[in-house]
Amino acid sequence: MELFIATFLKIFLGYVAGSIPFGLILSKVFLKKDIREIGSGNIGATNVLRTGNKLIAFLTLLLDAGKGAFLILISTYVSIKYYSHADFIPTIESLAKSNLMLGLGAILGHCFPVWLKFKGGKGVSTAFGVLLAAVPYAGLVSGLVWISVVILSRISSLGALCAAAIAPVATYFIYGAVPSLIVVLIALLIFVRHKDNIMRLLKGTEPKIGKGKKNQDKGDEDASAHSGE
Repeated sequence: MELFIATFLKIFLGYVAGSIPFGLILSKVFLKKDIREIGSGNIGATNVLRTGNKLIAFLTLLLDAGKGAFLILISTYVSIKYYSHADFIPTIESLAKSNLMLGLGAILGHCFPVWLKFKGGKGVSTAFGVLLAAVPYAGLVSGLVWISVVILSRISSLGALCAAAIAPVATYFIYGAVPSLIVVLIALLIFVRHKDNIMRLLKGTEPKIGKGKKNQDKGDEDASAHSGE
């Protein structure tokens, strides 16, 4: 029962932090625009970039990535501080498992924020921040995969999907079975949130980075274009 309560609290705390819609807040405060009425209507960094303000888009990316990562870093610090005065020393696997539950909550909060009637982003930035903080080596592997695929294909959503697919595998070999199962849930959530992108990838109509404005506008009308946000 105690384990269930602890797990619920971690997911809940993560959800509350993850549900803060930084893209919407920043665009309204600094740009006087509602990002939900622009481009794909998504609240993530990619859609904020469509306003033409790279600084606000970068801040959105940074804050979205930091939503889960910040809580995880605090949790890690508290755990190390507490257990340094106790006989029990947590394993890397148990620490990763605990932190990933916080991270899962943050990603759920970003994708389904209660304040916005559960219409949020696609979770890529938040998931990347979570992986870097909770399972850093697996996060780096995923990041390298994303960068490599984007450079080769110039399709950011494809990079995000490939990174999500490799994350559980990297987590399994580095951090163990249980953490990898949680990352599987995160990866599945990313894929579900990218269902429209996947359909366009299968049809060969997913917009590429750097295409002309006409094609970009067409991609915006379809739904979320480049990455996963």
